[in-house]
Amino acid sequence: MKYSVDLAEQLVRPRRRGKSRLALTLVLALLCVGGMELAFCYFFSPVLFHRITDPVVRPVVQAVQAAQAQVRLWQFEYARDNLADNVSVRLGEYFTPHPVTHPRPAPQVSLPTPTPLPTPAVTQLVQENGRTILTGGLPCVYYNQNDPAWRDQPFGSDPLGPYGCGPTAMSMVVSTLTDQPMDPAQMAVWAYEHDYWCAGSGAYLTIVEGASKAFGLDCVLNKQCDPAALTSHLKAGGMAIALMGPGHFSELGHFILLHGVTEEGKVLVADPASRENSLTLWDPQLIVKEATKEGEVRMWLIKKPGA
Repeated sequence: MKYSVDLAEQLVRPRRRGKSRLALTLVLALLCVGGMELAFCYFFSPVLFHRITDPVVRPVVQAVQAAQAQVRLWQFEYARDNLADNVSVRLGEYFTPHPVTHPRPAPQVSLPTPTPLPTPAVTQLVQENGRTILTGGLPCVYYNQNDPAWRDQPFGSDPLGPYGCGPTAMSMVVSTLTDQPMDPAQMAVWAYEHDYWCAGSGAYLTIVEGASKAFGLDCVLNKQCDPAALTSHLKAGGMAIALMGPGHFSELGHFILLHGVTEEGKVLVADPASRENSLTLWDPQLIVKEATKEGEVRMWLIKKPGA
């Protein structure tokens, strides 16, 4: 039985092989005939050739073009991503701090700083033997009418602080040019007793000549005093009392003491109401101008007898 089946298979196989070869031959024949027809159409009927081939060729061409476009897109994206990566790396390197090594500077040699020599002020307030001295020119004893020691002391029925420039200025003159010290409170009592107090207005102008003569000093009212005459008198060691009108020292009227001149020609002032004014250098023309009223200079030149 086995042999009969194998024999049948061997008989069937040649038949199958013959059919396959026949089908292949027919296909090749069709291809050859079709190829010949297409070649004939290509040369003798191009329209018919494209009508036959376009339905097959066009999808192939489109597929190829799509594939090429996709390849170009991939190339562009690759180049773009590569460029972005490079830019990112470069930016990271740019913003990353890098230590810079500098050469060490040569050691500095410390040289001693020269100590400037002190320059003494032209005029200043110093303490000597319990008194305040205003230096420069002819150094004078300085009193301020607003000093707590006497500002509330009486000048007549007025307080010495607001109304005592006259007695205070004359107390500086007497205490400097004579051997008899007298503070503003003492001078206010003396001025009141000798009728130099003007109620509610301070002192009469006559206090300057009266007190100077009472304490042995020479005093001249120079109504035509000019800057040259003033500075000449001060350079000779004299003092002067000026009644200042509206300006830098007063709004109404105020007695000040002049006690010297600098090498540059500035006047040294002892202001009974202002330490700041007393430490300032003043132009003699300004002093004369503000001491002038109605064409007359209210300037008293004072000195020791025989000086």
